[in-house]
Amino acid sequence: MKINVDRDACCGAGQCALLAPDVFGQDDDDRVILLDERPGPELDFAVQEAMSMCPTGVIWVDQNA
Repeated sequence: MKINVDRDACCGAGQCALLAPDVFGQDDDDRVILLDERPGPELDFAVQEAMSMCPTGVIWVDQNA
């Protein structure tokens, strides 16, 4: 699994950083920072939750990468 984000479209809500802090962070402008683009399977649920809670849909997962 490889995680992708569109930082330019991020609204800075921060749900991703709250739900999966080992994978997502925020910069000084509150935009998403991808800390780990290939987290282990133990973080699958947290990543899926972060992706589904993102109000602008800037997180997506490539299962084949």
